[in-house]
Amino acid sequence: MAQSVPASLKPFNTFGIEATCNELLSFNDEQAIQSWLRDSQPDIDSLFILGGGSNLLLLDHIDLTFIQPNILGIAYQEKGASDEVLVTAGAGVNWHELVLDTLSNGYSGLENLSLIPGNVGAAPIQNIGAYGVELKDCFVTLRAVELTSGEVKEFSAEDCQFGYRDSIFKNSLKGRYVITQVTLRLSKKLQPHIDYAPLKQILADKTEITAPIISQAVIAIRRSKLPDPAKLGNAGSFFKNPVITVEQYLTLQNAFPEMVAYQIDNEHYKLAAGWLIEQAGLKGYRQGDAGVHEKQALVLVNYGRATGQDILNIAKEVRDKVLELFGVQLEPEVWIIGEQKIF
Repeated sequence: MAQSVPASLKPFNTFGIEATCNELLSFNDEQAIQSWLRDSQPDIDSLFILGGGSNLLLLDHIDLTFIQPNILGIAYQEKGASDEVLVTAGAGVNWHELVLDTLSNGYSGLENLSLIPGNVGAAPIQNIGAYGVELKDCFVTLRAVELTSGEVKEFSAEDCQFGYRDSIFKNSLKGRYVITQVTLRLSKKLQPHIDYAPLKQILADKTEITAPIISQAVIAIRRSKLPDPAKLGNAGSFFKNPVITVEQYLTLQNAFPEMVAYQIDNEHYKLAAGWLIEQAGLKGYRQGDAGVHEKQALVLVNYGRATGQDILNIAKEVRDKVLELFGVQLEPEVWIIGEQKIF
């Protein structure tokens, strides 16, 4: 049964922003969600689905009811003599705890995604990714409750329309479904993805490469670059790495020979947003308690008492300066929620 909790959202966002909503409801299973929808018949446009709060920037009071699928549990299904293993996790399971659980059971596939903050239910929405691996690479299916009908639907990878930090749940189905569980494909046999330069460097002296060793390397890299939200409010990478055409890349590369970029296909390159921000002289930039992290320019931080609007103002300054210098438009990776959300 749904339990109403205080409407303060400060404990539920990793920026540590003081914000409020009309009501915050937590559900422990699909049936509780369905019962509440049937009894309350809410206007779905008045709802916001809350995960772990690790990818949100909240602005003041938000005139919505927040609902959180706090569904737990991890189950494994081995596929006979095959190396393939399926893992199904509830939407409320902490993502990193899921990664550690898969490793402790001897399965690989999620090691590159270690220490990504947030819950399992939000992972497909964002198509989380790191160090050469994305969720879509191991995704099988998810279950979700449709808010208008209360019916449970299963989504395949094709249904989800995964893109770079993107899915159908950020587009045409945004706010229309509550994801309740996710099933991923793992393996008993390691297929390492260690082409990313920092990973190569940290693993160079290892005589044996295992999934836990890769995970430990990823954790070390992330901790060296990204602040702990428990100590310094942040939502990880605030901006997406921009994708540009080959023509744009060649023009910029001629002007900035040291520019960090990765070719993603014959027509596009991905730029390192953190490099662009740093070159714009904004690494460590601060206005009051809102700022750009001193070690990782891609991360915006709350030094204590910043409001959501303070963080948004810094984000706009960063966006405008990068556009002025490079002609490249940065887009936020985080969800900006509130009346003044236009970015």
